[in-house]
Amino acid sequence: MNFPVTSSPHIHSRENTSRIMADVCIALLPALVVGVLQNGSRTLTVTLTSILTAVACEGLFRLLTRKHNTLPDLSAVVTGLLLAMTLPAAVPYWVAALGAAFAVLVTKGLCGGLGQNPFNPALAGRALLMLVFPVYLTRYPAPGTMLPLGSTADVVTSATPLHSMQMPALPENSLLDLLLGRTGGYVGEVSALALLLGGAYLVYRKVISPRIPLCYVGTVAVLTLLFHKTDSALSWMLCSVFSGGLLLGAIFMATDYASAPVTPMGQMIYGALCGLLTVVFRYTGLYPEGVTYAILLSNAAAPLIDRWTAPVRFGTQEGGQTE
Repeated sequence: MNFPVTSSPHIHSRENTSRIMADVCIALLPALVVGVLQNGSRTLTVTLTSILTAVACEGLFRLLTRKHNTLPDLSAVVTGLLLAMTLPAAVPYWVAALGAAFAVLVTKGLCGGLGQNPFNPALAGRALLMLVFPVYLTRYPAPGTMLPLGSTADVVTSATPLHSMQMPALPENSLLDLLLGRTGGYVGEVSALALLLGGAYLVYRKVISPRIPLCYVGTVAVLTLLFHKTDSALSWMLCSVFSGGLLLGAIFMATDYASAPVTPMGQMIYGALCGLLTVVFRYTGLYPEGVTYAILLSNAAAPLIDRWTAPVRFGTQEGGQTE
């Protein structure tokens, strides 16, 4: 009896890169809608500037390097959208464009393209902007301020809950404000509820595993509960979890396929490391937020974590030697 043997892969799935990236965009829509409702149409134009720059740079890079067109996979769209989520609505358009260009051309393109980047591109772009132009990234429009399209970072400013916690003191905003997005902050971080809805959608669609977000947020929750800075440990912990970019980073950034570990145990260690570094940076850093650098440093450790937690293949000993 003859059996036809075809080349791999032998197990096929309808899932592909473009479908996964489309799901990420859908999951970010609730946070984007809240951002637009909070600060008006300028939030949308900043987002479009970041996305269009990322797409243009992706297409130009693939053209100049004579490689096949990767625009249909929507990865550039996701990079631009994620970067916009980490910026204030009043940021100058050219700053958003510069961050998107660096994310796509340097962090992603020069490293070999999608799947080869050792760091999350959007976070790398934000880290560059925070290093070079911190004044534009640390001024936030007041909640409910409808910004005109031509406004700049000097128009209106507002403190965020994390600024109050750096004093240290509990923010004036209630937990309901933090959930619904009635606070100052970056475009995609103000509403914890919107981010949780997006995360639930990604888990339901099996785009991400809950291991990294749960270990990340859980580590921050435990550490801030143990090392609280106010009389109410529970309130301090809840405000630490729902404030700033923690949920945005844990759900959408730390789970990046290319820069996160692939083994289950490695993902849990990686998530805990992200949480530990976030608390350290928030407690000791110059700026109140620490998510960006916590995830980028954990990205650097991901290959080593995978190496430590790689399962032993059947018939071999640790180290790959045959029994």
